Amino acid sequence: MRIPRVFRKRRNICPSWRQIKKFCAQNLLLTMTILSVIIGLILGFVLRGQDLSQETIVLINFPGEIFMQILKLMILPLIFASLVAALAQMDPKESGQMGLLTVGYYTMTTTGIILVLLIHPGDPRIKNDWMIQHIEHTQVSPLDTFLDVVRNMFPENVIQAAFQRVQTVYVPYKHKYQNVSNHTHPSGYRKQMAHVPGMNILGIIVFCTGFGIVISQFGEKAKIIVDFFVIFEAVIMKIVELLMWFAPLGIVCLIAGNLLELEDLSDTAAVLLMYVLTVIAGLLFHTIVTMPCVYLLLTRKNPLRVVKGMTQALVTAFGTASGGAALPISMHCLEENLKVDRRIARFVLPLGSTINMDGNALYEAVAVIFIAQLNNITLSLAEVITVSFIATIASLGLNSVPAGLVNRMRTSINVLGDAFVADAIAYYLGDQLKETDKDNVFHQEIQDEIKMLQSASHSRRTSNASPVMSSRTSIIPPQTPSLLNTPDPLNWKQTALLQKLYADISLGKVEDV
Repeated sequence: MRIPRVFRKRRNICPSWRQIKKFCAQNLLLTMTILSVIIGLILGFVLRGQDLSQETIVLINFPGEIFMQILKLMILPLIFASLVAALAQMDPKESGQMGLLTVGYYTMTTTGIILVLLIHPGDPRIKNDWMIQHIEHTQVSPLDTFLDVVRNMFPENVIQAAFQRVQTVYVPYKHKYQNVSNHTHPSGYRKQMAHVPGMNILGIIVFCTGFGIVISQFGEKAKIIVDFFVIFEAVIMKIVELLMWFAPLGIVCLIAGNLLELEDLSDTAAVLLMYVLTVIAGLLFHTIVTMPCVYLLLTRKNPLRVVKGMTQALVTAFGTASGGAALPISMHCLEENLKVDRRIARFVLPLGSTINMDGNALYEAVAVIFIAQLNNITLSLAEVITVSFIATIASLGLNSVPAGLVNRMRTSINVLGDAFVADAIAYYLGDQLKETDKDNVFHQEIQDEIKMLQSASHSRRTSNASPVMSSRTSIIPPQTPSLLNTPDPLNWKQTALLQKLYADISLGKVEDV
């Protein structure tokens, strides 16, 4: 007899304690990272009332500082190796399509501008006497900002780009001649090109992009250098994977130290409260509405799967307040959780961490209009559009370095925006890349070697065969007679001699065999 629906046992929607324990055990690193953020916030607020000395605060922040330095140390080699290895395995046509789609995913700053115009946080009545009434400033030209971006795209020295970038500075000067009427020397500002500290990520990306595309033109002739960058990238990712187990301790110290270093801002809280709320509202609206809707319209896929797959990277970005530090974790989450092609992830994420600054562009647009409203300056529609454009240009090439608490939210949004872009591009180009790989033996060999490296890095079992030699067996093309499949297998010395002989024959060094 069929049981009526009313008397059927209802399924418990809430997870049981056993399911929670199982999830935490399977996602131990993610659980520890989330707990580290909570512990860091609690520890920071509790210790603020203890009147700690400056030396104690420095010691609390010290482990997090070391953790951040090691993560930032990995940024440059990871970008260089990942971009070259990814683009060297693709055709120039596919690289161009991927670049156009990435740049075409335009950063939407209108969210912040609309909110700041509606909320109007910059009320001129809150401008008190303690605020600076007169500031000597220069008219920063939008053209100079744009030209700085272009100059940084083409650095004169790629080694110098690792630690310096070009920026237009305004230097005060006094005229040589004295004013006869008031006996003063007229002063002013003049533009000057200067190299300021900071990694020129945009220039490095442009150089690596061109380098990787040119390597792809050589095909199998460049297999040795492609193998080098593939293995080099695997080594960097393995180091980052081991380093991430120290992330909980580093994040606790970073958040607690950041809270302890904050001064008492009770006097300015009333002035900046509406501004901070406007920024947070814009970031939340951009995260909950704008980015998921654009992603849904382009891919017809659930945006929550991207958020779920990028949880580890988002928590790391919030804890470190640095998109550059979260770059290796973002690559790992995209490839392992969202199954994005590693070539797309390796190209889109470094580029997106530089030009797809959703949170920064929104933040700067709100800041400019807030200051204008604070000084009772009404902006026209053309000026608002100009602010939107300049905020987008100003966010290009910014270094992914830590800042205040508000920056933790916009850094997480930058990382999430990059993930949406990468997954959307994988939706359009993923099948095309697979079809191209079927007809390209060289790409298939590289992909097999990458899979071998990934399996070797996760396995501790030893083998009689040398892993280096087994990764190089794919050099012999399928049309040549293979001696490795004979009943009497060759040892690694014979395999090495055979490969060396084949390489000499290919290069024409052996005339008579």
